[in-house]
Amino acid sequence: MATHNYLLEIGLEDMPAHVVVPSIKQLHERMAAFLEDNRLAFKDIQEYATPRRLALLVSGLADKQTDESTENRGPAMKIAQDADGNWTKAAQGFARGQGGTVDDLEVRDVKGEPYVFYHKNIVGQPAAAVLPGVADVIKAMTFPTRMHWGNYDFEYIRPLHWFVSLLDDQVIPFQILDVKAGRTTQGHRFLGHAVELKTATDYETALADQFVIADEAKRGDAIKAQVTKIAEDHGWRIVMNRDLFEEVTNLVEYPTAFAGSFDKKYLDLPDAVLITSMRDNQRYFYVTDHDDTLLPYFVAVRNGNSDYLENVIKGNEKVLVARLEDAVFFYQEDQQHTIAEYVEKLKTVMFHDKIGSMYEKMQRVAGIAHYLGKRFDLTDDELADLDRAAHIYKFDLVTSMVGEFPELQGTMGEIYAKLAGEKPAVAQAIREHYMPTSAEGKLPESTVGSVLAIADKMDTILTFFGAGMVPSGSNDPYALRRQAYGIIRILQAHRWHFPLLRVQAAIVSQFQENNQVPHLHLDQIKGLNDFFVDRVKQFFNTKDTRHDIVDAVTANQDVDPEDMFGAAQVLAQQADKESFKPTIEALTRVLHLAKKSQDKEPVVDPSLFQNPSEQKLYDAVEKLRADAPHLTLTALYDRLQDLRPIIDDYFEENMVMDKDPKIRANRLHQLAQIRDTAKFFGNLDDLLVK
Repeated sequence: MATHNYLLEIGLEDMPAHVVVPSIKQLHERMAAFLEDNRLAFKDIQEYATPRRLALLVSGLADKQTDESTENRGPAMKIAQDADGNWTKAAQGFARGQGGTVDDLEVRDVKGEPYVFYHKNIVGQPAAAVLPGVADVIKAMTFPTRMHWGNYDFEYIRPLHWFVSLLDDQVIPFQILDVKAGRTTQGHRFLGHAVELKTATDYETALADQFVIADEAKRGDAIKAQVTKIAEDHGWRIVMNRDLFEEVTNLVEYPTAFAGSFDKKYLDLPDAVLITSMRDNQRYFYVTDHDDTLLPYFVAVRNGNSDYLENVIKGNEKVLVARLEDAVFFYQEDQQHTIAEYVEKLKTVMFHDKIGSMYEKMQRVAGIAHYLGKRFDLTDDELADLDRAAHIYKFDLVTSMVGEFPELQGTMGEIYAKLAGEKPAVAQAIREHYMPTSAEGKLPESTVGSVLAIADKMDTILTFFGAGMVPSGSNDPYALRRQAYGIIRILQAHRWHFPLLRVQAAIVSQFQENNQVPHLHLDQIKGLNDFFVDRVKQFFNTKDTRHDIVDAVTANQDVDPEDMFGAAQVLAQQADKESFKPTIEALTRVLHLAKKSQDKEPVVDPSLFQNPSEQKLYDAVEKLRADAPHLTLTALYDRLQDLRPIIDDYFEENMVMDKDPKIRANRLHQLAQIRDTAKFFGNLDDLLVK
């Protein structure tokens, strides 16, 4: 069967760079689904994307849909025909719904009872008759932001200007709003012209002649090659930040890289300020020597050719210098004030109108940090550094530099703190308290910074939960999930114990004692346990931990991530051993029966024992309970495993649910003590044993 090539191009106003890649991936997925749903076989789909266009070239496309044969069962014959053998309305309606008449019905037995069937052969339609349906694919696209234009109610990422829809050399017509599909595409906005495509496969070459590199990967390769050449010619090291590189690649259709410079005097600014001005504000790559020392140069990418490039370079240099002049002014101005003055200003800066000021937040965080620092066994020097950092760590929010460059919050705090004579550990903690800034972002390196980061995030989560601003569904405007996940990651990195219920109660009690959030009570903070457990599960998912082990270890009510991590590690290590199945089965049998014991602190009376196996189990469990607080989780599992033959003998000799209520209760207490010792491994019932 002959195959074809089909080109679909969506031409629009320039899209934001960060939307280009997700959009072409989405279009690819939707097109593949459309072809599969419509029984049109294809070999491959090539993606093309620039700020002005999203395009797909489908190769090896079948000439027509595959034929389809379906057979649908209708009502039983006792319903389909009456006593005289006439077709009933039920049968007629079934046949009509299938697109036929009762004459087309067949009768076959299903498990001894006759039913009517309708057999339908669907002849595949030519590809040209099916492809106009891609209009629905285009309209179904979703975007993070949408806009409408003219008098239309229709919304899209940007206004639509043209469509190309070619099956080989044949136009496949469709229309959206007033835009009709054809064979004409647009070249580069300034350098190119409109061009009519003869066939679908002419697309990439025809656009290249019009100064458009339609393939994103080839555009990126061109940028890399040009930047590398500039670096080699000057002996520079040009830092190609991955996110910036992707953004620049999708800001242009025909890239030309160039180098610019600025006065050496601006190198007196902190590197972070210079890099932010170049990378984040101007989309420039910054330049260093081979010792990573910043140089007074930058590399940018123009959307066009090399004509009049000197003018472009001068214009970019002028814009950058204006920003650097502002930065110099802010940097000098900020140093005219003390940290204490900035902290005082925070009293007028709201953290949230339902919670209080940023200054009040720092006061709360200082208390949380001290409590956590003690719990995590920080040294006296570390506690002193933590206390100082916690009382000033937000001060840079009211500096002029952070007001102009919000990306530098924390970074400027560290720089200004060092300039003001603060200890390096204090300054570092000020920067690190924001970490991690993304789900898998970099963690704080210092102990003091780690504790401050946890304290800051814990305050935010508790106060927002207490104010009823709890994330729901995909709605999490204050990024509480990310902050909670950050806490989990920091705790895991340091192997710190963090029993949430006790920590939460201590923090809220501290708030009340200091009259910091007097209206906040423990019973207001609903769902926090489950919220943190979900973040622990998220962490386990990144480690490919077995789902049943995750379900087991996260079943404990008092959330302590470190216990969960340790328990999961032990269970994962034991899961492939022959002893795992009988050990877990013996323990789960104990747990099932122990549920019948209502005593929170079960006490066993040896005088009620009737068999030697009871005494033997009692002695073993008493020894284990005495040793348990000093055992690692691996050793605890080994000791529980050692109980298995004793438990087996116990069940062999004793009827736990004895008729005598005292005997029954005593035996249940024995099992409950084992349950309470094994609880560190969570709900063992959730484990899958083979």
